[in-house]
Amino acid sequence: MDHLEKLRHDTQPLREQLMAHPVYRTVSSLDTLRLFMEHHVFAVWDFMSLLKRLQQLQTGIGVPWLPKPHTTVSRFVNEIVLGEESDEDGRGGYISHFELYREAMRECGASTHKIDSLTAALGRNVGIDQALVACAAAPSITEFVRTTFSFTSSAQPHCVAAAFTFGREDVIPDMFRQCVAALATERGCGLERMRYYLARHIDLDETTHAPMAIKVMRELCADDATKWMEATGAVRTALRARITLWDGIDDVAQALMPAATTLLASRRA
Repeated sequence: MDHLEKLRHDTQPLREQLMAHPVYRTVSSLDTLRLFMEHHVFAVWDFMSLLKRLQQLQTGIGVPWLPKPHTTVSRFVNEIVLGEESDEDGRGGYISHFELYREAMRECGASTHKIDSLTAALGRNVGIDQALVACAAAPSITEFVRTTFSFTSSAQPHCVAAAFTFGREDVIPDMFRQCVAALATERGCGLERMRYYLARHIDLDETTHAPMAIKVMRELCADDATKWMEATGAVRTALRARITLWDGIDDVAQALMPAATTLLASRRA
């Protein structure tokens, strides 16, 4: 078993817990989709900060420019940034995946108030902790974003890359397949932008970004057992934070459906 296989093996229980999360069954109506998106948009947003931190560490973005030692990593990171920050918008232009997601939210009636409040506060140079309080983010959202920003403050590129690759990119295609299946139960809800977002994310992440990110991991960690161990710890932290975020969404959704929950409990009894 090589280092990458061992990392996958050691983090598989958490990944299985994430992929079997009940939230995927909860998102089965337009109301629960809106709730899901109002929480998940924070993960779509802070994903870019994680990617940008990796870009800072592994590409030459300073002035004066200086070359970086891992040119293959630089290439892959820049390609991922290109797709995530300025993807095709399906209408002849270009758009970030975050902005595309916000369009999808508005299209289905989900509120962007909290995420817009957060980005507006950050634009005024308010710190991330204060901005999360100011926008009244749910505790699960706050914990998730704080975990992400603990990685963005790291000077260890292999840990940032591990959180990005196996805590975000690697699991996204499987997660979104389940969301697409839930969306298929909706009829006539005008979810074209959401479906486009999902299609682009699944296509880019699975066919391009995830394989490139794995190559980045192999180059950054090489045969250094300590780096692989630290990377494994970063993946566990990222996956636990995602599970906590999903728990928060599911808890709120269940609270909004007391009658359905009671009926389900009586049937199980």
